[in-house]
Amino acid sequence: MWEQIMLGIAALVILFFFWPGAKKALEQSREAENPDWKGALWPIFFVVVFVVMLIAFAKS
Repeated sequence: MWEQIMLGIAALVILFFFWPGAKKALEQSREAENPDWKGALWPIFFVVVFVVMLIAFAKS
């Protein structure tokens, strides 16, 4: 129980520290002429689907 509480607190602290940088990065990406990040969406999608399939088949 206390481990989950500590993990939640750690997640909030990490979000607190990284939020200004993430906000600035999002603002800069909106201003970019050629948004290259769209090319990274397919590999990220395939990795997520692969991990979900691994989890689904591990339970059966």
